[in-house]
Amino acid sequence: MRLAVIVGSVREGRFGPVVAHWFAEEARTYGEFEIDVLDLARAEHELPVAFPEFGAPLPDAVRETHRALSERLAAADAFVIVTPEYNHSYPAPLKNTVDWFREEWQAKPAGFVSYGGMAGGQRAVEHLRPVFAELHAVTVRETLSFHMAWERFDEDGVPHDREGTSAAAKGMLRQLHWWGGALREARAKSPYGSAA
Repeated sequence: MRLAVIVGSVREGRFGPVVAHWFAEEARTYGEFEIDVLDLARAEHELPVAFPEFGAPLPDAVRETHRALSERLAAADAFVIVTPEYNHSYPAPLKNTVDWFREEWQAKPAGFVSYGGMAGGQRAVEHLRPVFAELHAVTVRETLSFHMAWERFDEDGVPHDREGTSAAAKGMLRQLHWWGGALREARAKSPYGSAA
């Protein structure tokens, strides 16, 4: 089963890669997933904020980026979004990337790992849940939230509470694995959205 871990912040000096790397390692240790980390700060993942006219072909400069991202998202059986909280919500580049795709998200589970100050990114997650519902994705109940995240990890990028955070990660991964398997089986029997 393939799990796409999406790093949602592109801000200079961001803490997201530390959190995402730790979670990806937890997912590898869990042993049921092939991991694909998509860092939106990488130039090859950048999509414009101005969408082409509906139905119009994509501009040449956008086509290859869109195709490559589409293939990676479509190949995923489950998603984990790693997001900070900016002004009680999630980063604009994350929303932009989400909005460029539709079928790639459908009938697949999504989990959230958030980080930030006192709220630990939880308000960003609550804003993401209805977005993914609109995309016909299933969001799992368990989340991971790192309050004052930069104080929670050591210099090697490992949480100080290694045991507790690892247990929490495994709880989310179990839900993603169950939903990922169930929905993959359902998509194989009948393409999502087709008549019964």
